[in-house]
Amino acid sequence: MVQRPVGTITRGTTNPNRLRRVDRWLAGPQAWRLRRAVDPPVVVDLGYGASPVTAVELHDRLRVVRADVEVVGVEIDPARVALGRSLAREGLAFRLGGFEVPLDDGRRATVVRAFNVLRQYDESQVGPAWDTVRERLTDDGLLVDGTCDELGRRSTWVAVDRTGPVSLTLSWRLRGLDAPSDIAERLPKALIHRNVPGEPVHAWLGALDRAWAHSAHHASFGVRQRFLATATTLRDDGWPLLDGPSRWRLGELTVAWDAVTPGGQRA
Repeated sequence: MVQRPVGTITRGTTNPNRLRRVDRWLAGPQAWRLRRAVDPPVVVDLGYGASPVTAVELHDRLRVVRADVEVVGVEIDPARVALGRSLAREGLAFRLGGFEVPLDDGRRATVVRAFNVLRQYDESQVGPAWDTVRERLTDDGLLVDGTCDELGRRSTWVAVDRTGPVSLTLSWRLRGLDAPSDIAERLPKALIHRNVPGEPVHAWLGALDRAWAHSAHHASFGVRQRFLATATTLRDDGWPLLDGPSRWRLGELTVAWDAVTPGGQRA
């Protein structure tokens, strides 16, 4: 008996190059997950939307890391799957499915990228969806649950491994950046309704803005130098940043999940 896809059809809006920031992260600090795999790693673009362009771009970017990577675009809408299959090629396939992540021969995914999918669900549905996907990951596998704006200039994502969520990444287009906390409207579903006083993610965004203001004098050397100084201040203040200057220069910050866990307290 064929299993019914788990999930509901999303609005499906997307744009070329919209997910470049998370793809750069997957091909950068997370590339070891692909390289370590003995067999060709499988990467799933879950809920890619009305256009398969993001799955095509993901394959282009990741095969630079690992030439034999297999990208599978998974969609719950049969019409979207049919459109994707018209662009299938070696290492790139499309199939019907949802959070159950259907792969042939019981294979497991090294990476599942689900962007702008859970944003359209209730917060109470996030944990169960994560749990369903986690069961389909390899031992070194990762679920990336994220959200971005229409052009991909502001992007956020939660990294979830087999044990649970491990980090939150925020990525900005630095040119024209006013206040880092403006990214709040693009927080993942697990956090977007938690940006209120008393919640750790609210404290995190407040600390970002204060560090940004404190680093204003670096702006004469350029916005990148100001952002580097901002990140350094946050690290010195005890925030558990999991990355370093090479990522900060890209307008990207990754903080340990423990620092923003809903309902928790900053360590």
